[in-house]
Amino acid sequence: MDTATAGHVPVMLDRVRDLLRPALGAAGAVLIDATLGRAGHTRALLADHPDLRVVGIDADAASIEESRRVLAADLDRVTLVHAAYDQIPAILTDLGLPGVGAVLFDLGVSSPQLDDPARGFSYARDAPLDMRMDQDRPLTAADVVNTYPAQDLARVLREYGEERFAARIAAAVVRERAVRPLTSTQRLAEIVRDAIPAPARRSGGNPAKRTFQALRIEVNDELGTLRRAVPAALDALAVGGRIVVLAYQSLEDRIVKRELAARTADTTPVGLPVSLPGSRPRFALLTSGAERPGEAEIAVNPRAASARLRAAERLREAA
Repeated sequence: MDTATAGHVPVMLDRVRDLLRPALGAAGAVLIDATLGRAGHTRALLADHPDLRVVGIDADAASIEESRRVLAADLDRVTLVHAAYDQIPAILTDLGLPGVGAVLFDLGVSSPQLDDPARGFSYARDAPLDMRMDQDRPLTAADVVNTYPAQDLARVLREYGEERFAARIAAAVVRERAVRPLTSTQRLAEIVRDAIPAPARRSGGNPAKRTFQALRIEVNDELGTLRRAVPAALDALAVGGRIVVLAYQSLEDRIVKRELAARTADTTPVGLPVSLPGSRPRFALLTSGAERPGEAEIAVNPRAASARLRAAERLREAA
């Protein structure tokens, strides 16, 4: 089956299938695809498991509508929900589902979002400074660059973009917006390029990359949403259930790594000769560190290059 739809190639699809197969084989199994996108992973998993039911969540209404088209043949097995993925507990309550067999997160911006210049995610083509995944959110990238004080803007660039020239870029933005408001992605990219010392511009790709990442994270509260969503997803898993997370930058991956480490640790107090029954790990890691895509996949889909995959399985209920 061709799972590449509308320009979207599911990242590490074969590995995702292998990891989730044991959790999705039972009759009536439920998968939460927490970041549905264009439904590439979900489409393949529905084909693999004829009895599978999917709850597909996405903050982008355009993704929901495109997924409705892509999954038309299987809509009787799919519930589409327009929401942020940290709303998993409320969504499951509304659907009357006490637990699920698997949860999949494919984080970051989807290829169609990047390729649509009107969304303002990319510095490659000129567009309005928007960057909202959910068009109902009030805050846009233009709001951030035109209203945040210099110190707050620098903090966003430093913390979310890991930008070492954050203060210089923030100062340049404040100077420019005093003349006229910033509304254009390419104008912002030019300001960032000019603010960075020339030697630093010669390596590491487009100098605006980190600034655009930071603004996108701020506009969509991506890290805060992820910090709330991963614990909620783990709590939603039935015994034997599995979680798979694909992250594309280190800030996301650290959040996932920390939460999985906490859930897979034995909490028996140090010094006791045996593990206490209630302190045994509730989850087991299914990956050793973060797995990366192979060279062959990256050659076909260059946007997979930064992917980091982590997975875990629920061993027991909470004490």
